[in-house]
Amino acid sequence: MDKIEMMRAMVDTGVVAIVRLDSSESLTRVADAIAEGGVRFIEFTMTTPGALEVLGKVSERFGDDVIFGAGTVLDAESARAAILAGARFVVAPNLNPDVITLCNRYSVPSMPGVLTPTEIMQAWDLGADFVKVFPCSAFGPDYIEAVLAPLPHVKLAPVGGVDLSNVAEYIRAGAACVGVGSSLVNNKLIASGDWAGLTERARGFIAGVQEGRS
Repeated sequence: MDKIEMMRAMVDTGVVAIVRLDSSESLTRVADAIAEGGVRFIEFTMTTPGALEVLGKVSERFGDDVIFGAGTVLDAESARAAILAGARFVVAPNLNPDVITLCNRYSVPSMPGVLTPTEIMQAWDLGADFVKVFPCSAFGPDYIEAVLAPLPHVKLAPVGGVDLSNVAEYIRAGAACVGVGSSLVNNKLIASGDWAGLTERARGFIAGVQEGRS
């Protein structure tokens, strides 16, 4: 799957799961469960101990069935290491031009994190493929709709505070996709091995995306 196909699939799916787990075994179980529910894109955060090793194992295991990206990538060195380990897209909480340049060099989608319209356009002008609006919890879907009114060409991905109650609203407001953490990949469900519960949550988010687009 090349970069354009991957970006199209990410928009079609509409949900990127944000995961922090300390082993490839745990991540494999979670990936199996949420992929069954329709969520095929997982951002694995680089703040996790041994993240690169875990990322390499799961990327090799799943191939194109589940697409793993690296999250919390703060600099170009980390971006390159993650890509070489198997990351297929790169997400950051901040805007670092060097990370976007590095990702474009390797034809890997980038998703830097910003908040204001000025920052959003800076990221887009630098060549970001998606622009992560973070933290979105303080502003909600109305903010996404307001920003897209003058900037309809930008692919926005709200992150922070997205849950089952509002995912349809974010999509309806114009979000290209959303990033979802604990409201999807719930630690209690993981600890109890409730993989069917994770699958059900994933289905709920996919249904919310479809509702927002209908």
